[in-house]
Amino acid sequence: MGFVLITTATGKESKVLEQLRLLPELGEVHQLFGQFDMIARLETKDFDELCDIVTDRIRTIPGVTGTRTLVCARFDRS
Repeated sequence: MGFVLITTATGKESKVLEQLRLLPELGEVHQLFGQFDMIARLETKDFDELCDIVTDRIRTIPGVTGTRTLVCARFDRS
Protein backbone atom coordinates (compact mmCIF):
# COMPACT_ATOMS: atom_id res chain seq x y z
CA MET A 1 0.00 0.00 0.00
CA GLY A 2 1.12 3.53 -0.65
CA PHE A 3 -0.11 7.08 -0.67
CA VAL A 4 0.44 9.41 -3.61
CA LEU A 5 0.43 13.17 -3.14
CA ILE A 6 -0.61 14.74 -6.44
CA THR A 7 -0.18 18.24 -7.83
CA THR A 8 -2.39 19.31 -10.73
CA ALA A 9 -2.54 22.17 -13.18
CA THR A 10 -4.94 24.90 -12.09
CA GLY A 11 -8.49 24.08 -13.13
CA LYS A 12 -7.71 20.43 -13.97
CA GLU A 13 -8.55 18.96 -10.57
CA SER A 14 -11.95 17.57 -11.61
CA LYS A 15 -10.61 15.84 -14.73
CA VAL A 16 -7.71 14.32 -12.79
CA LEU A 17 -10.10 13.13 -10.09
CA GLU A 18 -12.31 11.44 -12.72
CA GLN A 19 -9.33 9.55 -14.14
CA LEU A 20 -8.01 8.53 -10.73
CA ARG A 21 -11.38 7.02 -9.82
CA LEU A 22 -11.04 4.66 -12.80
CA LEU A 23 -8.04 2.93 -11.21
CA PRO A 24 -9.15 -0.37 -9.63
CA GLU A 25 -6.25 -0.15 -7.14
CA LEU A 26 -7.51 3.16 -5.77
CA GLY A 27 -8.63 2.78 -2.17
CA GLU A 28 -9.64 6.40 -1.74
CA VAL A 29 -8.77 9.87 -2.95
CA HIS A 30 -9.22 13.24 -1.27
CA GLN A 31 -8.77 16.79 -2.51
CA LEU A 32 -6.44 18.93 -0.39
CA PHE A 33 -5.52 22.55 0.17
CA GLY A 34 -1.87 23.52 0.32
CA GLN A 35 1.26 22.26 -1.42
CA PHE A 36 -0.57 19.25 -2.92
CA ASP A 37 -3.99 19.11 -4.56
CA MET A 38 -4.89 15.46 -3.84
CA ILE A 39 -3.90 12.41 -1.87
CA ALA A 40 -4.67 8.93 -3.18
CA ARG A 41 -4.38 5.63 -1.32
CA LEU A 42 -3.39 2.72 -3.54
CA GLU A 43 -3.76 -0.94 -2.61
CA THR A 44 -1.10 -2.99 -4.40
CA LYS A 45 0.44 -6.41 -3.91
CA ASP A 46 4.02 -5.09 -3.86
CA PHE A 47 6.37 -2.18 -4.44
CA ASP A 48 6.84 -2.93 -8.15
CA GLU A 49 3.11 -2.76 -8.84
CA LEU A 50 2.88 0.52 -6.92
CA CYS A 51 5.73 1.98 -9.00
CA ASP A 52 4.10 0.89 -12.25
CA ILE A 53 0.77 2.48 -11.35
CA VAL A 54 2.35 5.77 -10.32
CA THR A 55 4.69 6.08 -13.30
CA ASP A 56 2.51 4.60 -16.05
CA ARG A 57 -1.03 5.46 -15.00
CA ILE A 58 -1.04 8.44 -12.62
CA ARG A 59 1.79 10.62 -13.91
CA THR A 60 0.44 10.26 -17.46
CA ILE A 61 -3.01 11.64 -16.59
CA PRO A 62 -3.43 14.98 -18.40
CA GLY A 63 -3.31 17.75 -15.80
CA VAL A 64 -1.02 15.96 -13.33
CA THR A 65 2.06 18.13 -12.89
CA GLY A 66 3.79 16.23 -10.10
CA THR A 67 3.60 13.40 -7.60
CA ARG A 68 5.23 12.41 -4.35
CA THR A 69 4.82 8.78 -3.30
CA LEU A 70 4.83 7.60 0.29
CA VAL A 71 5.43 3.86 0.49
CA CYS A 72 4.13 1.90 3.47
CA ALA A 73 6.73 -0.18 5.25
CA ARG A 74 4.71 -3.38 4.74
CA PHE A 75 2.34 -4.58 2.05
CA ASP A 76 0.17 -6.70 4.36
CA ARG A 77 -3.43 -6.88 3.26
CA SER A 78 -4.80 -7.96 6.64
